[in-house]
Amino acid sequence: MPSSGHRLRDVEHHPLLAENDNYDSSSSSSSEADVADRVWFIRDGCGMICAVMTWLLVVYADFVVTFVMLLPSKDFWYSVVNGVLFNCLAVLALSSHLRTMLTDPGAVPKGNATKEHVESLQLKPGEVIYKCPKCCCIKPERAHHCSICKRCIRKMDHHCPWVNNCVGEKNQRFFVLFTMYIALSSVHALILCGLQFISCVRGQWTECSDFSPPVTVILLILLCLEGLLFFTFTAVMFGTQIHSICNDETEIERLKSEKPTWERRLRWEGMRSVFGGPPFLLWMNPFVGFRLGRPQTRPRKGGPEFSV
Repeated sequence: MPSSGHRLRDVEHHPLLAENDNYDSSSSSSSEADVADRVWFIRDGCGMICAVMTWLLVVYADFVVTFVMLLPSKDFWYSVVNGVLFNCLAVLALSSHLRTMLTDPGAVPKGNATKEHVESLQLKPGEVIYKCPKCCCIKPERAHHCSICKRCIRKMDHHCPWVNNCVGEKNQRFFVLFTMYIALSSVHALILCGLQFISCVRGQWTECSDFSPPVTVILLILLCLEGLLFFTFTAVMFGTQIHSICNDETEIERLKSEKPTWERRLRWEGMRSVFGGPPFLLWMNPFVGFRLGRPQTRPRKGGPEFSV
């Protein structure tokens, strides 16, 4: 270390990366523009299974709503309005899920805690910086290391297996939208199930569905159970996320009872920092800011993320 007067703290007291270390820092020293253009994907078996299950459950709900309840209905406008509404909610939910899963949550570049990089920061004498001993990066304030992503994540809230990604600084907005649209579509499905049961009972289960009465009952009961579970889980998560955003505090910081060393934003400023810009209907649009990622030709070593 040069005698510049600044200090580098390491929780596990590991030394700063030396010049003769085998770590290839050039593989992860991309600029912010390059990172924004890459598609982020975590190769975690459990997370990928949970993500696929989420999509299959939404597709199952759409199948029951469309083919069991709406298409057999004799009320044309009832079928059209509810079909369009439910499918729009399902598309928005799955789009939000994809953007949460494929967006870099705010990963800190690995291996940037080199002597050259520290010298380039031009730190003031006595200034303290922190190094993560697990991914060998200079750890920013409010960043935490994720053992599944194998990276330090800025403003990491938690790692969610259902989206196969961390919820952090750059994708929290999409996670909030995902929980909101799943909760809304679950409520809609439960209401349609209730109306369908009433219609079938009044009609003595004749012509209320193209399926036999036993099959119809099983499909509706399974959808009700799915809707109740999904609504309970996503409504709680949505409320928790909004509470964290308004208090400018992540779930990890709350659980660890960390005293804020940063100036907390006001509630509305916190919402604007996550959703961006002034309040507008575009807040509800998961497609805002979407652009296709360009191929990444630079080789990457030792990380679970996959860039395309």
